[in-house]
Amino acid sequence: MEPPKASDQGENSAFENAAAVLLCAQPSIATLTQRADFLRASSARRMGTGSFLLQARPRHDDTPAIRIGFTASKKIGNAVARNRAKRRMRAVVRAVLPELGQAGWDYVLVAKPQATIARDFADLLADLRRALAQIHAEKAKA
Repeated sequence: MEPPKASDQGENSAFENAAAVLLCAQPSIATLTQRADFLRASSARRMGTGSFLLQARPRHDDTPAIRIGFTASKKIGNAVARNRAKRRMRAVVRAVLPELGQAGWDYVLVAKPQATIARDFADLLADLRRALAQIHAEKAKA
């Protein structure tokens, strides 16, 4: 069976090319999975907010990806509460990190008891924006 032949350049191909350029322009976002990466981030820069603690560190390697990790200890509550806190933090990261995150950095969000779950979502967004700005402002000073 022969694959369908490509048609001439139409209006859809211009849209596909633009989408490909947008996808290439933003660094990829990966998830931290190794304990050693979490430990390295815990000894780096920290910025506390009302909702969570942000830990961030530049990796100083050649990979342009942004890596993100989430931590919710048993202080947050039972498994349902911990999962809710992590879901909320993941949603905030999806909304903010592509625009304010910097390539080559690792970020870890640590949930705070009561605050991560109960805080308004708009406040969570504002907290992450403020924390990222503060973390990267410290980088400029150093």
